[in-house]
Amino acid sequence: MKKVLFAVAAVALLAMTAQAGEIKIHEWPCKFIPQEVTTIPVVMDVGYWIKIKDQDKLKIKLSQKSIHEYEGCTDIKIETNVNIEVSVSVSATGAVPGKYSASIDDANVDAPGGTRTVCVKLKDADLSKTAGGSKNVHVATVSVKVVPRV
Repeated sequence: MKKVLFAVAAVALLAMTAQAGEIKIHEWPCKFIPQEVTTIPVVMDVGYWIKIKDQDKLKIKLSQKSIHEYEGCTDIKIETNVNIEVSVSVSATGAVPGKYSASIDDANVDAPGGTRTVCVKLKDADLSKTAGGSKNVHVATVSVKVVPRV
């Protein structure tokens, strides 16, 4: 009885020490059925992406606030897979000289994104360079820049 118990224990010990990825059987099952031998993990590095939605429809229309001051704002919708910091800057075209400035209401955007308001102000506007009554004169361009906050 002790020999049988010892033999069963030895067979169990050998079965437990078999390495993963090996099939050790004397006969294949009744039909030749594929047997899983191992699994292989698949990994990847996920890059950062940031999207400003409806870019082609964004426009800031300046409205007069006082005799030489104008301002206007627009909402931008941001989608992202990483927390980002947004900054804006403005460059004048020269059509209406003056002191331009740009701002954003909250520079930090957390994934998956959100809406931010971008504004432009024009002080000391010199309207003598543009004909009165002109419509939709392109006076400046706002650049939106982003950087991941990791």
